[in-house]
Amino acid sequence: MSNKYVTKVNKIGPSVADFLGEKMLILFGENAPTELAEYCLLIDVNNVEGDIEAGDTLQLGENKYTITAVGDAVKQNLTSLGHITLKFDGSQTPELPGTLYLEDSDISDVTTGDLIQIY
Repeated sequence: MSNKYVTKVNKIGPSVADFLGEKMLILFGENAPTELAEYCLLIDVNNVEGDIEAGDTLQLGENKYTITAVGDAVKQNLTSLGHITLKFDGSQTPELPGTLYLEDSDISDVTTGDLIQIY
């Protein structure tokens, strides 16, 4: 099992919880604009190895989620800006290019220092 992507949560914006009801987490690299940063998990910008595909696993801290659909721009956006949306709604069709869709699930608490891994 080789990781396609690994990054770390460096900071959690004070308004991240506002989107939990929509089953969304927003990732952004450290260069996030201030007005967006408060809604984001701020991460290290790292390269994606290979292609992220439906059926892959996203691990957030200790919790694992199955990827159900991948927007066209996810890989590019992660590599360049660290900026994608994680949507935990089980969608099979990627409606938005910068969104990674995961199994329909409640989102567990995220803490600073958690690793985000895709494999």
